[in-house]
Amino acid sequence: MSDKRALDIVVISDVHLGIYGCHAKELIQYLDSIDPRIMVLNGDIIDIWQFSKRYFPKAHTKVIRKILKMIGKGTEVYYLTGNHDEALRKYAGFELSNFTIDNKLILDVDGKRHWFFHGDVYDVTMKNSKWLAKLGGKGYDLLIIINRLVNNVLESMGREKMSFSKKVKQGVKSAVKFISDFEQTVAEIAVDKGFDVVCCGHIHQPLIKEMPVGDKTVTYLNSGDWVESLTALEYVHQQWTLYQHPVTKAKTVLPEDEDDASPDWDPKTFSDLAI
Repeated sequence: MSDKRALDIVVISDVHLGIYGCHAKELIQYLDSIDPRIMVLNGDIIDIWQFSKRYFPKAHTKVIRKILKMIGKGTEVYYLTGNHDEALRKYAGFELSNFTIDNKLILDVDGKRHWFFHGDVYDVTMKNSKWLAKLGGKGYDLLIIINRLVNNVLESMGREKMSFSKKVKQGVKSAVKFISDFEQTVAEIAVDKGFDVVCCGHIHQPLIKEMPVGDKTVTYLNSGDWVESLTALEYVHQQWTLYQHPVTKAKTVLPEDEDDASPDWDPKTFSDLAI
């Protein structure tokens, strides 16, 4: 009997494969622990914006292999594009067996209309100043690198780790307002389109919340990210829950498996798409 947890749906977003801050090892551990019927990859899985052939570690390659293996075993996988992997948007509508690339996904789940999309289309910064958003992305990655170094020192001293990004988001009024405005905008549009549940990524803020809009209520979901939060949304027994994975120490070595016997996946495929 399999020791993997059976799930009806799992939603993962903002993995950012190809950058230093990505927790690929932890994601592999999570993927090894679940057996979903449907997997929604809700944008920014591969960070084509900051892609470099000089940095694509084995663990990042292995995440892709794990997903391909799940497709091979029958999991329905929907890859929904985000801003960091927007080069794939020209392939929207592509279907191959149980794998689909698209910009959005609509599912009827237990009598409720669900709307899945990354969320960057409702980000004013993205719409009006893409160069600024890209610059901010590089600054965020640098912040994560510095944060990792500081946390290594704190851990060696037996002190609690800290998140620079979360402190910025919680302490800067404009950041708090942006997140609130984003959630409210998404909820209002979802209600206007007649959806019961709306699910995004993009802002790296994992959340399940009932949001009133006029005389109606919509369930807002955000799957968070695998840079800081290490979260995913899981649907089983007619209920959405938020999963959070524990952070693995940097020296943790993943066990070898049959995937490692196959040739290395070549990440330049995705750099070519971005040209």
